[in-house]
Amino acid sequence: MTSLSDRIAAARRAAPADGPTPPQDPATGSGEHRADVPTDARAAGSGTVDTVVIAPPADAAPTTTNARKKADAPVRRTLGGSQTDRIEELKGSVHAELLQQLGPHLYDSEMDQDELDQRVRTVLADVISSQDRPLSSGDRARVTQEISDDILGYGPIQPFLRDPDVSEVMVNGYDSIWLEKNGRLTPVDAHFVDEAHLRRTIDKIVSRIGRRVDESSPMVDARLPDGSRVNAVVPPLAVDGSALTIRKFATDPLTAEDLVKFGSLTPQTRDFLDACVRGRLNIIVSGSTGAGKTTTLNVLSSFIPDDERIVTIEDAAELQLKQDHVVRLESRPANIEGKGAISIRDLVKNSLRMRPDRVIVGEVRDASALDMLQAMNTGHDGSICTLHSNGPRDTLSRMETMVLMAGMDLPVRAIREQVASAVDLIVHQTRFKDGSRRITHLTEVERMEGDVITLQDIFVFDNTAGFDAEGRTLGRLRATGLRPKFLEKMAYANVTVDPMLFVTDRI
Repeated sequence: MTSLSDRIAAARRAAPADGPTPPQDPATGSGEHRADVPTDARAAGSGTVDTVVIAPPADAAPTTTNARKKADAPVRRTLGGSQTDRIEELKGSVHAELLQQLGPHLYDSEMDQDELDQRVRTVLADVISSQDRPLSSGDRARVTQEISDDILGYGPIQPFLRDPDVSEVMVNGYDSIWLEKNGRLTPVDAHFVDEAHLRRTIDKIVSRIGRRVDESSPMVDARLPDGSRVNAVVPPLAVDGSALTIRKFATDPLTAEDLVKFGSLTPQTRDFLDACVRGRLNIIVSGSTGAGKTTTLNVLSSFIPDDERIVTIEDAAELQLKQDHVVRLESRPANIEGKGAISIRDLVKNSLRMRPDRVIVGEVRDASALDMLQAMNTGHDGSICTLHSNGPRDTLSRMETMVLMAGMDLPVRAIREQVASAVDLIVHQTRFKDGSRRITHLTEVERMEGDVITLQDIFVFDNTAGFDAEGRTLGRLRATGLRPKFLEKMAYANVTVDPMLFVTDRI
């Protein structure tokens, strides 16, 4: 006959592992509550008791239910994960089948894009329908859209490139995508499958304009067909995986009226800049990264009369000029052997032999500044360019520094005399904390006084109104009351300016 303690131990071993812990019996110290065991049997520690009843505590049922819920939760997560894996597996098989059927046509340069798009979607519908795995209508639409974006577009970032509210797409690695919306940076849930998927997308973008990116040339500037600016950096320079930055351009370029509506310009400054461009002034558009310099350059270029010959020079062609007589030039990086590079400076030199009425340089960032100054000083009035700086005075300092990069060993005074003679107006633009982009200075470059170039602000952004409750700036451009000296130069081009534009009390 077994002892009572042996029976209790056996009952404890038979209890569920995740079951509740019974209260301690003060008499024996064991974990079972032996309410039905006789007192004399407990005292003796042995006996012929045939039944041992272990009473659970009052909260045993809820605890068991909670344990069951916890046990079921991983099962549900596993089912959700398996559904996602099944869709990803289906996407892979459909993608492979589609490439097998349409492979040669995807790279046929003679096929119209709309025709290719229609053909891909037709074949894609047939391939999905032939799959032996049923799909819900939502999953079918999702798979169709994602594969179409991957083949015809740029994978997971394609929806954001279609979104008109997105101004910039930043990929910090295959699993990290950020957007700029209304001047604010926000992360999104979309991601590439892996690093190889991201690299394929980058190669698709840069190869369309004859560029390449690899370990020997790990940085590249490119553009999308709509003119959006693209920059890509790949390992080993990008430590955490390839980085891709796309600054979108609107399908319909912004006009001067749009800038007035957004508050970047006032009607008076718009009329003033229109007169300055028609009056063949040499203009520099300056500002920080992302301040909107290229957009402003595009707007200024729209003021150029249609009967003038325009030559544009850029690293990646972004300007969207509407005039008929435009020659667009684009620099070229070195090939895989390190040869064949054509710089902005080479193009500026060459443009002077092309009989231009206007020379427009997308961005001056190196020794090409010297050639740009030479062009402005040799009868090519009305030239426009952009450069990075923090203010009008810094714009001239950067111009001097870049001229010195040409290695001509010119004295600083000679450089400043060239700048003072060549440049007539500086249009400085700033991006504020609220994401708005405003023109903050319209500054005249006057003349040399000793060794210093004198500047005169014609319009200045007045920020004394501060900010509203949502952090938006309430300031605006105001006239300083000073009339620029270059009005006489504009008169030679038969362009006059209403003197009332410079009255200080006007908005």
